[in-house]
Amino acid sequence: MRPLRLLAAVAGAPRLLGARPTAPPYSLSGASGTAPAPDRPSTRERLRAWAELLRVSALFTVPGDALAGAAAVGRRPGRGTALAVGASLCLYEAGMALNDWADREEDAVDRPHRPIPSGRIAPGAALAAAGALTAAGLALAGRAGRPALAVASGLAATVWAYDLRLKHTRLGPAAMASARTLDLLLGATATAGATARPGRAASVDTTATRGTTATVGRARAVGTAATPGTAGTVATMSGGAGGGATAPAARPVPATRPAPGRTPAAALPAALLLGAHTYAVTAVSRHEAQGGSTAAPLAALAGAAGLGAALLRGRAATGGPPQSPPTAAGRLLLPAFAAAYLRTSAVPLLHAALNPSPPLTQRAVGGGIRAMIPLQAALAARAGAPVGGLAVMGLVPLARALSRKVSPT
Repeated sequence: MRPLRLLAAVAGAPRLLGARPTAPPYSLSGASGTAPAPDRPSTRERLRAWAELLRVSALFTVPGDALAGAAAVGRRPGRGTALAVGASLCLYEAGMALNDWADREEDAVDRPHRPIPSGRIAPGAALAAAGALTAAGLALAGRAGRPALAVASGLAATVWAYDLRLKHTRLGPAAMASARTLDLLLGATATAGATARPGRAASVDTTATRGTTATVGRARAVGTAATPGTAGTVATMSGGAGGGATAPAARPVPATRPAPGRTPAAALPAALLLGAHTYAVTAVSRHEAQGGSTAAPLAALAGAAGLGAALLRGRAATGGPPQSPPTAAGRLLLPAFAAAYLRTSAVPLLHAALNPSPPLTQRAVGGGIRAMIPLQAALAARAGAPVGGLAVMGLVPLARALSRKVSPT
């Protein structure tokens, strides 16, 4: 047996035979080659890291702001509404990237699995993404007009102030509520501005005036009696020796006026309701890492009940023509949307109030974020746009499916 053992020892030790040792199965890096080189993440892993950083599952709560704003001013969604949706999405994601950049040291202790503390995304890359998304959002809002750009600028300033300064102060929930309020007003302002088109109406008025003046001038040149009127100027032309003919001049084209609707100020009540819900959710989110708060979920639960009652009560719009009476579809859909809102937000809040553990508190925050979709749908239906409310509710299955893969909190 000893010769066999000696042969096995020689075969297992190549240095005894003068051979160079084989390389390990992994590559070495560094000056002395003592540390294994980290594996480069795949494209799929990088995309997932960015999806977690930007919390893409919460994106579906954004388009409803612009649609509810368009319904509040009594206009159909159009080009301005689409630009407002794009601007809102960019500014929302800018806030998400900036939030993780600002909280990178805190997340290293409480949430080490987040993309920045785990090393999957560099802090500089997150900050650069926040700046680029902010610029893109303002550019899209600028295409919708100066009033929309002004509202978007206030929204961007609120987002940056919240993430960099106000988040951990008493003004944090109020700042976040203001951001959501401005987001709905952005949709209302962009929709109203794109629908009015005052420049086009002015050009038509000028053309009509010139046509009327030319008609009167030609009548006077041939010695006729011109009778100036308002919209329909009629010129009486004299004919031969004993007869006459009367020929009406061409009527000028009436000026094109903007479609009837309400001013952006009419969207303020709906925006304040959405802001109140955002305030309650933000107050609960301040305890999602450690838990232990029962007062915040209870206060948010009472606020959700009050918002549900306000949705069903309804109010007349201000700042323009009165709100049209709800249709049969609106009377049926509004209670359904309000019930969906209460179910999505109230049930997790009740669980968090009974057991304020971090997992249940985080679930309550996630439910509050998803509840914004039926709340937006109810606001649209209350303003007389039940079809828009149905379109917003169509985002619920997408948000629920994606939230199982990427957490919205």
